[in-house]
This record gives sequence, C-alpha cells and structure tokens, in this order.
Amino acid sequence: MRRTTTFFLLSLTILLGTSLAVGGVTDVSQEAQLRKFMSSRALKRLTKRASRVNEAEETDPWADPNAFAHLPDRCKGPASGSKEADRVLGLPGQPPRVNFRQYSGYVTVNEEHGRELFYYFVESPYDAASKPLILWLNGGPGCSSLGFGAMKELGPFRVNPDGKTLRRNKHSWNNLANVLFLESPTGVGFSFSRNASDYDTEGDHRTAEDTYVFLVKWLERFPEYKGRDFYITGESYGGHYVPELATVIMHMNRFPGLLTRINLQGIFFGNPLLDDFMNDKGALEFLWTHGVISDEAWANILANCTFTPADDHHCFNAAHSFTRGTYDRYDIYAPVCLQSDNGTYFASSHSLPGYDPCSYHYIEPYLNNHAVKQALHARVDTNWTGCSQVIWDWGDAPESMVPIIKRLVNNGLKVWIYSGDFDSVCSLLATRYSVNDLNLTITTKWYPWYTPDSEVGGYIQQYQEGFTFASVRAAGHLVPTFQPKRSLVLLYAFLKNMLPPADPKYRPPTGL
Repeated sequence: MRRTTTFFLLSLTILLGTSLAVGGVTDVSQEAQLRKFMSSRALKRLTKRASRVNEAEETDPWADPNAFAHLPDRCKGPASGSKEADRVLGLPGQPPRVNFRQYSGYVTVNEEHGRELFYYFVESPYDAASKPLILWLNGGPGCSSLGFGAMKELGPFRVNPDGKTLRRNKHSWNNLANVLFLESPTGVGFSFSRNASDYDTEGDHRTAEDTYVFLVKWLERFPEYKGRDFYITGESYGGHYVPELATVIMHMNRFPGLLTRINLQGIFFGNPLLDDFMNDKGALEFLWTHGVISDEAWANILANCTFTPADDHHCFNAAHSFTRGTYDRYDIYAPVCLQSDNGTYFASSHSLPGYDPCSYHYIEPYLNNHAVKQALHARVDTNWTGCSQVIWDWGDAPESMVPIIKRLVNNGLKVWIYSGDFDSVCSLLATRYSVNDLNLTITTKWYPWYTPDSEVGGYIQQYQEGFTFASVRAAGHLVPTFQPKRSLVLLYAFLKNMLPPADPKYRPPTGL
C-alpha cells in the first residue's frame, strides 16, 4: 500500500517538532534521535515513492527463517577476549562496598569489517548463579544503553552532579537479574567499526543480526550463562530492536546442529515505537487530552485526518494549527534542565523527588574521563556521546511492528509491553492502538496494580495468548528513571510469570 507524500510530511511534523532547548541546554536524547531517524526515513521514502508510484507492498524478511541461514558461519572463528580480561575491578568514584561483579569490553561481530560491539555487564548481588540473564537495549536508533540504560535508568549506579563520582541506585534491575547493557549498533557509544562505510548502511536487519552474533560469542566468553533463562528488554526504538532480535533467536534456535541455543523466555519493553500511523495518532490525541491542543484544533484534526494513506494537505494543515510551547516531551509534567550564565546546570523545579533532568550533563563527562574509559576497557580515543554522531542514515525498518509481535505471540513467546502514561513521544494511547491491532483475546481485564507502599503503580491487562499490556502511573518515556520502584515491581511480576498485585496490602517476599 503506497502512503502519500503528505502523510510523511505529517509524520515529520508530529515527531520532529522543535527540540527541547531551555536556557541553552541542547537536546541530546533518544527522542531527538528518533526525530532524526523519522526525518531521514520519511525523506527516503518520499524520493523512492515519487519515482515508483505503483510500488507493490514489500515482502516481510522477518517471516523467512532462511534469511538468517548465514549467521552460524558468522558466529564461528577463533575466540578473542576473555571474561577475566573484561573484569572491571572498580569504576572511578564508585561508592564503597560494591557487592556485585562488573564486566565490560568488546565482542567482534563481523571479522571482515571489524565491527566491535561494546557491552557493560553487572551481575546480581543476590545469588547471581540462580538469577536470569537480561539484555537491555536503548532506542534512538543510535542511543547508548550504557549512558541511558545503565547510568540514567536501571543500572546499579547514578552519576553525581560533579561528573566524577557515582552513587548507588537502590532500584537497580540487577536486584532481580544479571543485566547486560549493549551499545548497538556500531557507531553508538564505544562501539565501532574499522570500516567507516558501515555507519552509512545501518538498519534494523543488520542490527538484529549483529546483536545475535554478539550474544552467541558473549555466551562463549561467559559459558556459565549458557542455558540460563534469557530475556530481552528495552524501550523507545527498542520497540523494533527487541521483537526483531527475538525473531532472529527463535529462527536460529530451530537450526539443526547449532552449537549455542539461546534460552529465550520472553521480552519486556516500554514506551515503544510500534507503528508509524498509530504513533502519530496517539501523539496528537495525547496532546489534546493533556491540554496542549485546543478543542477546536483537535476537532479540525479529526475532521481532516484519518491516519491512513488517504490523508492529504488538509490533514497536514490541521496538524500545524497549534503551538506546542517548550516542555519535556519525555514527561510533560517533569521539570526541565536549565543552564545558568556561568555554565552550570540546574533543574527548573524539584517537583519530582529523586529525578534530575540534568543527569545527562553529568554522564557525558564521566564516560569521557580517561580513567573511566580505562576501567571499562574502552578505547580511550573515543569521544563518547549519548546518541551517535556518525549514524546519519538508517536503512530498513518496518512501518509497523504489529505483524512481528503477533508472530512471536503465536509462537508462544511471553511478551509484555508497558507504557509510562506521561510520555508524549511514544504515548500510552499510541501503544494501546497497536495492542488493539493484535486482535488478542482478553483473559484478565484492565485493573489497578499496586506497589509495596500501597500506591497504584499503574494498570494492566492480560490476554489468552500470554501477551500482557501495562501502564505505569506518572511515568514518562524512561520508566525506570521517572518511576524506578514501579518499574522494578513490574519487572518482578514479569520474571515470576505472575501479574502484579491487585491488593494494596500485598507485600512481595523480596522486599521491593
């Protein structure tokens, strides 16, 4: 089905908008990267479809297991690196009495091109040998799971405002699992390729393949995790990465004679980009229901937009008929980061306890510290940035992830999707539209779930096929950042294969 030029311009308007730049603070975020991605993809499609008006629907490469038949050969070859060499004996400025093991380093995923993916791995301080293995993938595409995932969201440490020291995150996900953070694809964070042309040909398919090769080789380096229950988690453009990687693993696990089978048990990802049409519809509707768009502007949008290929310039004009103002699109109620005349950063308010909107400006200097790079076994000449400055193009990317997710569910994989309900980038409304498109049978209707302090953590619904959709109350795009305790309660339920409690008096045995 051919989509019109006008609709892609509409997508640009909704997803690009204006960057958050308050008090001179530059927007370095997954959201900014997503805007860049959508811009590039839209312009590419416009050019392509202008020359091929009667273009047929493209085939789905993710449905064909033979598309990955070459991967076993890529996983072979002499082993490089070792677990012992990757051991992190301590990070500069880390707090005392760290009671878990840390590892980091590189894994070669393409010998010919010299593609090297960088990882950071933290074991659980509580009986790591019995805990599952979790992979975390940040979005963008092109943003760092080390800088955002590990240092800003769900890792064991937070960077202090001095940019030199760390403090513990008591709600770290390694309380419940052994957590592996991967900077992917090459060109992100410390990951790199010795063939610079690789940065011009990135895309969903190669990212999934490289990540699969990484996992197989990483398991050879850490053989005690072979056969361990394995889960893929992520957020934002992770709505592509997570189910696509799961698809590759499920295809590859069926190959005869495979030496390493990954024991994939489920996927768990939040505020995902799932469908271009539904994301745009959900974004506009979210802005209306939260008072950014007037009733008149919303009525005009509804009168002129169907969020289908039939939309024309009338829809385009309607979507331009309001002014947004400046706020944090990740959480429209959160304080923003301001910069003073002397260059220091500070929060506009302290209305959200425990949340610091300026944290990226501490993380970047910390990860660029020479001693930190050495401790992490990273290339010391790399200028680390939160989102890639070398990936300017993105090749293949499905316009909707719904068919891929439906296929995973039909093949028996446990799939949980959660949404922070204050996010305007990949809103709960947008996710709900895509979830409804799965056409699954509800078995447990939407109900409030509770945290150990008897607060409503969000709402949740489960389906006959094992699929689960949850909201996280008062959380933005980065749920583990905005609501760390609630994210941990939801993860606990996911790992235990149970629904979170409907009883406000329930207390989990782990003392979450």
